[in-house]
Formats: sequence, C-alpha cells, structure tokens
Amino acid sequence: MSTKLRFGWTTGACATAATTAAYTALLTGEFPDPVEIVLPKGQRPSFALTREQLRPDFAYATVVKDAGDDPDVTHGALISSTVSHGSPGSGVVFRAGPGVGTVTKPGLPLPVGEPAINPVPREMMRSHVALVAAAHGGSGDVVVEISVDNGEEIAKHTWNPRLGILGGLSVLGTTGIVVPYSCSAWIDSIRRGVDVARAAGYQHVAGCTGSTSERVAAELYGLPEDALLDMGDFAGAVLKYIKRHPVPRLTIAGGIGKMSKLADGHLDLHSGRSQVNHELLASLVAQAGGSASLVTAVREANTALGALHLCQEVGLPLGDLIAAGALATCRSVLAVAPVSVDVVVIDRAGVIVGRA
Repeated sequence: MSTKLRFGWTTGACATAATTAAYTALLTGEFPDPVEIVLPKGQRPSFALTREQLRPDFAYATVVKDAGDDPDVTHGALISSTVSHGSPGSGVVFRAGPGVGTVTKPGLPLPVGEPAINPVPREMMRSHVALVAAAHGGSGDVVVEISVDNGEEIAKHTWNPRLGILGGLSVLGTTGIVVPYSCSAWIDSIRRGVDVARAAGYQHVAGCTGSTSERVAAELYGLPEDALLDMGDFAGAVLKYIKRHPVPRLTIAGGIGKMSKLADGHLDLHSGRSQVNHELLASLVAQAGGSASLVTAVREANTALGALHLCQEVGLPLGDLIAAGALATCRSVLAVAPVSVDVVVIDRAGVIVGRA
C-alpha cells in the first residue's frame, strides 16, 4: 500500500517564521506561538517555537526544520533568528550567526562577504518584517541574524564548501516548501557549481556521478575541486545548464552502469527512474563484431559491469562503445552550444574502461 509523501518546509521558511516571531516580540513583548507566515505562493503554514528569549535590545526565536519525508540533511535542524533594532533608514540588514555560512567566491546570487541567505528567503523575511512593523508601529529597520545549531558540521555534507560558502549552511528555498524527492536542491547546487566555475574563469569542468569518478577526472585532467560538479544521477541537469551557460570544455565521468543509461538516451540515471538496457549492450557488441555467443551472454548478463567483464575477456572494447553512445547523447542535448565534450567510463575500482 503506497502512502503519500509528506511535504516539508525550507530553511528559508523556518528562518522567516523565527524572524516574524522575534520581531513581533521585540515590538509587543509577546511571542506569537505558533507563528503563521505567508509563503510566496500564498500558503499559510504555522510554526511552533522551541526556544524564545526577549531582552530590551533584542528578541530571539527558534523553530525546528521539518523537511517532511524528504531525505534532507537539514531535517530536524534548529533554525534561530535574533532580531534587534537597526539604525534609522537601514531597512533589514542580514547577518550570519553561528552555523550559517558566508559567501567567499564569486558566481553565486550573493556578493562575496554576504551571509549565505539566498534572495528569496531574504525577500520573505523583509516582507514579514514590514507586515509586523505595520501591525505594531515599528520602523522596519532591524538587524536579523540567522543561526543554525550545528550548522557548520551539517554543511560538510552539502556542496557549500566547494561553492565557497564557509562557516555553515545556506538559507535556501524559492517556494518555502520542500517537495519530497524533488531533488531540486541538488539540481540547484549543480547550477551554482557551474556558476562558480565560470566566475572563476575555468575553461574545463567535469560532471561526475560520484566520488570515485571525481577523483579519476581530477587526476586525469588536473582539475581543481571547484571545477568538479557532483552531478549524481542528474546528467541532464548538467548538460541543459551548460547548454545555456557554456563552458569551453565538459567531461562527463561515471561508472559503466550509469554511463550505459546515458548511452541509451536517459538523462536521469537513478536506478528507480531508468534501467540498464541489455538489448542496447548486446547490439553494440554485435555491431563491433562480437560472436553470437558473446552477444547472448551480454544480453543475459546481470549488470553492465558483468557485460564489460565478458567483453574484456575477448578484447572487445565495450567500455569505449558505451562512452561513444553517451557522448552522442551529450552532444544531442548540447546541440550547437560552444562546448567540447568527452566521456570517461570507469569500473567500481576507478579504473578507466572506456573513453570517447
């Protein structure tokens, strides 16, 4: 029996709720609990406060991030906002508290030196500060410091260090809602990775399916860490974004199973959304002059790696054939974009078994 997956709330929505509660308390002496906010598309969720503190010069509120049924590394994180009065006419000034990162590289939607609080969460917080100010006679001139308990440690499991966001997490979200398994955060990270690489002036980037293929690409081409795009299963996201934002040279690197799916025209390489096509592998072997018995054995192999081993025994370069097919898919997506692309196929040990 299937059950519907539960939606959650972005870090930006949680920060907005905490800010709204803290500023309300600063002006009225009381924390609204639960505190309701309005999301960009009009939804009105409420958030319970887990911590609150009121002093004459600041107010502080915390909410727990609930990412719903999404496997989000920030699920359960404590998102806090400390709001204090700002100088007249300053508007809303954002600061990175403990556990929130600071931008150190160009190419992101924020200037270097700014707290890693993305534009949409900033706009959400500004609009809620304005609403609270209008309701309770405030000026709207405030300093908002966002912090995340243990955020610096959690950030090690995200793209932030590679993107040059140091010291903690980013405050993200465009709708305020986390859609389970939408993978939008990962795809957004891929795009930001391309932006950072372009801003750094890199002429060559590599989209890699995992840490082993990253290591191989880095060693093969001498690429720095921030030229490596952790694309996971999202080959299409890399190719489509680089088509619109070209880099002169692109390498796609990955294990033989995922690269065989790319050769078959799949742009999402996740095992739940695409499968290795053994008929395709068998036809490649047949076209390369493989024996009838080898063609049958490849068709019946359990995995692409198993098929590779069968071909290696007789010196037939299945890895190169898969790489060529994957290259054709890449070129069809990139179309006329001024991007030179190559494909590197590896086995589980990180040995290169095919190139095109």
